[in-house]
Amino acid sequence: MDRPVLVYTTYPSLVEAEQAGRLLTEKGLAACVNILPGMRSIYRWQGKVEQADEVVMIVKTKEAQKEAVAAEVKRGHSYDTPAILFLPAEGGDRAYIDWIVSESSGKQIS
Repeated sequence: MDRPVLVYTTYPSLVEAEQAGRLLTEKGLAACVNILPGMRSIYRWQGKVEQADEVVMIVKTKEAQKEAVAAEVKRGHSYDTPAILFLPAEGGDRAYIDWIVSESSGKQIS
């Protein structure tokens, strides 16, 4: 049986995150995305400490789709190196898990 996976990523704007989330969902790569605006990131980039306002996106998908989700995020992302982390989901409500797995089948929805 396929297992659910959360894909964590960030975007520089709500607009970009919404576009990416809609595309992932329409392509059937995600059952759902959660977009959390208003995050402040402090990070080291190219030898300097930087800070920026960002938007977090959590993609709910299944194990078999995680690499396709990552490829789609990279393809459309404005960052040179977007944050992409796979977070395995352990346990949870069986009906909800089944929904994530069935809705992230990779079949386009019209």
